[in-house]
Amino acid sequence: MLLEAEGYQVIGEAEDGHSALRAVEELHPDVVLLDVQLPDIDGIEVAARLTANGSAPAIVLTSSRDLADLGPLRDRCDVRGFIPKAELSGAALEALL
Repeated sequence: MLLEAEGYQVIGEAEDGHSALRAVEELHPDVVLLDVQLPDIDGIEVAARLTANGSAPAIVLTSSRDLADLGPLRDRCDVRGFIPKAELSGAALEALL
């Protein structure tokens, strides 16, 4: 709702990593806002799978945890950046795109 209020069109949501992979395949979004902590496979692994073929949408990671807590995990995938959930806004997202 926050991003829609700031002019973004949200075309899909997923409750876990496998659903996120399917949704990206079906919906072909320009941007994926991806939570690091998902119930099945984590967002880092989802991002790594999405970027493996080089044709992924822009991916921005988010989490209630601090970026420093992710350590070397964040280096496993090619993403535009990271926004803590407490700082998530249209402007913060736009800055990474």
